[in-house]
Amino acid sequence: MRLEMRLKEVLKERGLEQKELAQMAGLTERTVSELCTNKMKRYPKDVLEAIMGALQIDDLNILFRIKGN
Repeated sequence: MRLEMRLKEVLKERGLEQKELAQMAGLTERTVSELCTNKMKRYPKDVLEAIMGALQIDDLNILFRIKGN
């Protein structure tokens, strides 16, 4: 099993661009891009908190899914 971030889907559902989220959350565009493409191997707590705050998310299950195999 592996954990997969679904940030790209969440942004699409909300009509937001990666650049907009980066500005809203005070993150670099590169960080948001790496999260959207699942290139990041670790998820720093401060980054997750910034994204959750900017998108007004209170449940991590909205941002992640568990993939089998």
